[in-house]
Amino acid sequence: MIKNYLRSTFRNIKRHPFISFINIFGLTVGLTCCLLILSYIINERSYDKFNANAKDIRRVTRIFYSGKNVESLHLSAIAPPFGPLLQSAFPDIKKITRVLPIRTTAFHYKNKLFNEETSVFAEENFFDFFTVPVVEGDRNNALKEPYSIMLSEAMAKKYFGDADPINKGIFLDNMFLGKINHDFKVTGVFKAFPANSHMHPDILMSFSTLKDPAMYGANNLANDFGGNAFFTYLLFPKDYNTDRIESQLPDFLDKYVHLGGMASNAKTHDGTKLTFEKLTDIHLRSHLDDEFEENGDIKRVYIFSAIALFILLIACINYMNLSTARSVLRAKEIGIRKVIGAQRKEIISQFLSESVLVTWFALALAMAATAFLLPMINHLENTNLAFNSLLQWQILVPVLALPFVIGLISGIYPAIFMSSFLPVKVLKGIIKTGSGAVSFRKVLVVLQFSISIILIVATTVVYRQLQYIQKTDLGFSKDAVLTMGYVGQLHPQYDAFKVDLLKNAAIKEVARSSRIPSGRLLDFQNGSVLVDGVMKPIKGDLKFISTDYDFIPTYGMKMAAGRNFSKDFPTDNNNFIVNEAAVRSLGWKTPQNAIGKDIIYGDTRGKIIGIVRDFHFESLHQAITPLLFQLPSNNGYHVMSVKVNSRNVQAAVSSLQATWHKYLPDAPFDFTFLDDKFRQLYNSEQQQGSLFTIFSCIAIFIACLGLFGLSAFTITQRVKEIGVRKILGASVQQIVLVLSKDFLLLVFISAVIAIPVAGWSMHKWLADFAFHTDMSWWIFAAAGIIALIIAFVTISFQSIKAAFANPVKSLRSE
Repeated sequence: MIKNYLRSTFRNIKRHPFISFINIFGLTVGLTCCLLILSYIINERSYDKFNANAKDIRRVTRIFYSGKNVESLHLSAIAPPFGPLLQSAFPDIKKITRVLPIRTTAFHYKNKLFNEETSVFAEENFFDFFTVPVVEGDRNNALKEPYSIMLSEAMAKKYFGDADPINKGIFLDNMFLGKINHDFKVTGVFKAFPANSHMHPDILMSFSTLKDPAMYGANNLANDFGGNAFFTYLLFPKDYNTDRIESQLPDFLDKYVHLGGMASNAKTHDGTKLTFEKLTDIHLRSHLDDEFEENGDIKRVYIFSAIALFILLIACINYMNLSTARSVLRAKEIGIRKVIGAQRKEIISQFLSESVLVTWFALALAMAATAFLLPMINHLENTNLAFNSLLQWQILVPVLALPFVIGLISGIYPAIFMSSFLPVKVLKGIIKTGSGAVSFRKVLVVLQFSISIILIVATTVVYRQLQYIQKTDLGFSKDAVLTMGYVGQLHPQYDAFKVDLLKNAAIKEVARSSRIPSGRLLDFQNGSVLVDGVMKPIKGDLKFISTDYDFIPTYGMKMAAGRNFSKDFPTDNNNFIVNEAAVRSLGWKTPQNAIGKDIIYGDTRGKIIGIVRDFHFESLHQAITPLLFQLPSNNGYHVMSVKVNSRNVQAAVSSLQATWHKYLPDAPFDFTFLDDKFRQLYNSEQQQGSLFTIFSCIAIFIACLGLFGLSAFTITQRVKEIGVRKILGASVQQIVLVLSKDFLLLVFISAVIAIPVAGWSMHKWLADFAFHTDMSWWIFAAAGIIALIIAFVTISFQSIKAAFANPVKSLRSE
């Protein structure tokens, strides 16, 4: 039986090579897209699951409220005392571990100086949480002693080459809550964290080092509830339900924590909250204000899953359409089979088997294409997709079963339809496909092009949003601005450093600040403002950054009222500048009304001396945040910004580097262009735009491939009609129009159906941006017109060929 099915399948492929090619090629392309997207989904959903206890690990996050249930900040890192206190208060917690990332850090080894950005302080039980192989050293004790350090294999190679790194010393020279100059002893080497980890540290320093008063201090580790920089993880018993503990966290906060600036009768949990987050949810479902690294997005997984199904559906529709359309060619075969005794269920089994076998062949081609394309995609999109992920038995078994599902879906209708032919009529040549079959094929064509038009609209909207992002006036100048970490050792000699820099005409401005545009605004303090002669608490969310006198001029920000900070006014150390959003938030009608108003922010009381016009400090995903500028009472700067001449950037960089090494000979020189930072904010959207474009083209191509085959087959069935029309005087244009209008009508109906769906879905996508482009009517009109043009070109190839054919030949054959 199976041998007969195989023979019949290959005989039909050989007999009808054109339609067979379209079916196999369409299914191969569709399955290849599905496998590529499947490898992406597998990778995204695999994050952190390599850890042995992944299901039982929770990360503690912290929410701050600026008013009753008004969330102003949600941090993925918390203050250091919380971890030990949680374990003490809730004995069911088996273990806790804390990880403290640090900014760019300078390490010395012999005469080499290195600038590292992937360094963390980690507790000695770190490897009980994160299952990373330790190549050298004792995984349980390597981080136990103060000033111990572990390196990744790549980092050990970088510092020591092929020499054994164990017990060798690396000198840390950095400003971190005080000046650090200390040797760290290498106590272990570990393999690099897998690509599917939410963190990728290359250097682990012992957490016990932080107890040194020169570092963080044991007292601060135990009592500082404001230093929310420590990523804290909890290990629970297997399959433990954490809801009970989470419900007790408000009482826990009230017992152990008191926030400054709160009313005497207020409870701590009214101002802040702790939550638990599954380790395996971090990558796709956590989008907090200070993530360890950039995360993925579960919405993107859903979008690409839908696209994969859409493309596969289009390929299946091609198979169904062409199989039913060529039923006339196999009618006599079916009739003879029935005459010699074949039952309907046997004929259905035959056609379903053919469909499954064709899909199996297409899957084999798709697997080979996927293995070939994945390295190129990884290179172009900077991803780490692996073909081996498809070979896991949990994935491979469903993939190998896919041809049965697709084959049945694609072949069920053609099988039932063709098995219904009556042998007497078929053998007499009386074949009528029936209006039902024609109508169903039309529905399938409409569905194909509806999907294609939705993807065209999505591609256009994403592209327009990216263009909007690039062209939007941010309210300041980001071009030709270099940013670099501000080293504390520079502070005593900063004025001389700045004077030396500005001697070079290629350097225009120099400024310092706690944060720079492109980052998130995370810093805020409680405050109060003068209202009707009474100081009342600030109800809204008012973030702040510390700046020097030159920050606003360096970024070319415009003043809406008042003035910038000035050294001519010594009282400016206690005064403030706010943006227009803050003016509105604090209740003043105009910027002029705010000038001179008293305000208390944190521990400082002063006046508002200037209003900056609103600008986009954060990405366009976020609304403009009410913002306050202040001069720090001590060295509160973390970043330095240098405005250079855009026509002489190289000279400016060379001068900056020379001056840097003059004042900081032991500190590595490193910088980033600000416009590069802004581009990185929209990497996700750039990738979505590229992938939408690719998949839209593929979907349209597969749909046109089916339309090409269907029109070719339909036209061959109307050869006699075309010959009669030509003899009666019809022109080529009239014949092309007659042959094309039915298909073009279907595409027009597709547009009518697709446009509302596309409009709704892209409206939801744009809702993630506080500032976005408009969806103009012409986007939808253009998508429909593009689909019509593509369909017309596809059909016209066959229509024109038929219109120019000699009518005598077609009529003589009758």
